[in-house]
Amino acid sequence: MAGKVIGKSLNHGFAGNFARNPDLIAVTRPNNAETNIIFGSALMADSAGGVIPINGEFTADKFVGVAGSEHKSAFDYLNQNKGGEYEPKEAVTVIQRGSVSVICSQGEPVIGGDVYVRKVENKDAGKNIGDFEAVADGENSVKLTNAQWGGSADVNGVTELVLLTRNRA
Repeated sequence: MAGKVIGKSLNHGFAGNFARNPDLIAVTRPNNAETNIIFGSALMADSAGGVIPINGEFTADKFVGVAGSEHKSAFDYLNQNKGGEYEPKEAVTVIQRGSVSVICSQGEPVIGGDVYVRKVENKDAGKNIGDFEAVADGENSVKLTNAQWGGSADVNGVTELVLLTRNRA
């Protein structure tokens, strides 16, 4: 459910929505995975020119962007933070540069802070492969070299991720 909207802070929107204009570059790539790709999730390039969710083979140079919700809408109006997804072989909006809303699952993001992507799952601690995090976890996470946080998370865990440069065109 939505958090506080009047007061000292506003919500940051929904995962996968671009957060600012005009510094935004988004491309369309096919979902070449056998699973769905959720809005706001980290993506890596595959060898066939498409995108797939992060897996255990992930390194910073394989990061291609964030799954955007530019041309699709969430299926569940009341839970848009995690409500939309792309099915296998479907065209995926990939945000490669600019600001995008994502969910930070671990740590407290701060303006200009380092961004990590989890590549080793730890279900007991609520840590899933592909999660964006604000704290390092040794070999279990990878620091993105082209990204930083744009501020703190809202009450829903959504925060602004700033992609400074395109990693893979």
